[in-house]
Order: sequence, then structure tokens, then C-alpha cells
Amino acid sequence: MKIVVCLKQVPETNDVTIDPVTHNLDRRGLAGVMNPFDKNAIELALHLKDTADDDVQVALLTMGPDDYAESLREGMAMGADAGYLLSDRAFAGADTLATGYVIAQALKKIGDADLILFGRQAVDADTGQVGPIVAEFLHQPQITYAASLRLSGKNEVTAERLLEDTKQTLVAQLPAVVSVRSELNTPRYPTPRNIQLSFDKPLTVWHHDDLDLDDTRLGQAGSPTIVTKVYAPEPVKRELTPLTGTPSEAASQLIKALKGRQLI
Repeated sequence: MKIVVCLKQVPETNDVTIDPVTHNLDRRGLAGVMNPFDKNAIELALHLKDTADDDVQVALLTMGPDDYAESLREGMAMGADAGYLLSDRAFAGADTLATGYVIAQALKKIGDADLILFGRQAVDADTGQVGPIVAEFLHQPQITYAASLRLSGKNEVTAERLLEDTKQTLVAQLPAVVSVRSELNTPRYPTPRNIQLSFDKPLTVWHHDDLDLDDTRLGQAGSPTIVTKVYAPEPVKRELTPLTGTPSEAASQLIKALKGRQLI
């Protein structure tokens, strides 16, 4: 069984600025860390590897500058077997659709992935869109917001989706794409020995020419999302009207005020 976990490196600080031209996050000079939700996806993959009867290989995949290799090495120190980095200036400025397209093409080249895992969302953009987009490009079933997942058959998984006010149990045939919630597990820490071993594991870097790509779907030029303005909204100042007297009198004042505004 082959599992591929797609991850993202995000800024280590909340002190980020917006590029005045592209209106994207300006990541230049910012230290990065692995997206926390992606660690839950890696932990799930490693748990399946540890408990499966058959051989399970876990690979990691990310798209970004060369320093994103640090997150891949961290994931391999947790126990993953290999890493793939998609790094090219042609990919820069991509929105979720362009990002999902490149990742899907890379997954096709890796080939034979039975299960593709994502974290619920990235903490820098919070869209949660890339996993479902990749599933659509690959024409594979998808499960989002998985709070638990198990192999329920030779070629199927059963997951429990945790939504705002309900739980939903879904069964999907493999291959499938699943994005997971943080409630799923507690990610393990890399041991000193595994950190050392991680540098002996293969890390493959693919550039533009290594993948079968349509250039019109890459980077900012291939991104249909247009950010026209990013700003912090001005706080709304509201006039407060105190309710006085006994509880009964205060209730009467509240009802009168609500009727006056035609709210009841």
C-alpha cells in the first residue's frame, strides 16, 4: 500500500505583510514551519503503516521554494519513507486551483497512491480547498473533515466526519483523497535517531520540466482567483443603551426597544 501525504510550509509568525502588487502574503525572509494540521495527516499515515498487515510506504509531497525541504525532512524524521518537493518559479503565486493542478500532476507521476492525505486546511490561508481540488483532478472519491479513519476492507476506508453539529460516517473505495481534522490524533515527535536517519531517506526535487504540465494553468497567471484588496476592517462603534430598574422593568424596556426597531 502506498500513502502520499501532501503538506505545506507556513510562516512561523503572525507578523506577515501583504505584497502591494500581487496582494498575496509576502513570505520573503520569513521562517517557515510545517502546517500543524498536516502533522495529523502524517501521523495517520504512520499509524496505518505501523498497524497494517501488509507493507505500507509513506511519501510526502509539497510545493514551494527549496527551503520547503525542511518540512519534508521533519516529516521523514517522524517516520515517512520519502519526500517530493515541487520547486519552480513557474509555480509561484498560484491560488488553490493552480496549486491543486500541479500537485495532481505530481501525484500522477508518483503513481499508484492508494490513499492521499491532507491536513484539514493551512493555517495561513484557511481555505481547505486544495485537497478537494486534487481529488477532482484525479477523479477520485474524497472525504473531508475526517476525525477518524480506518482500513475497513482490502480496498476501502471508513471515516467519521466531524461537522459543526453532526457526525457523518462515510465509506470510500481506494484510491481516495482524505483531509483530516486535528481531533484525529496527536502527532509523534521525531526522535534523535529518526532525525539522523531522515537524512539518508530519498528527497526528490521536481521542476517544471519534470512534470507534464499545461503552462496556462500555472502560477499567478494561471490562477483564476483575483485579490483586488486586502485590508483590516474598521471597528464598528455601537451606541449602548443601558437597561435600568428591576428585571421586569428592564425586560419591558428591551421589548419596547426591539419593537421600535421592528425586530419583533
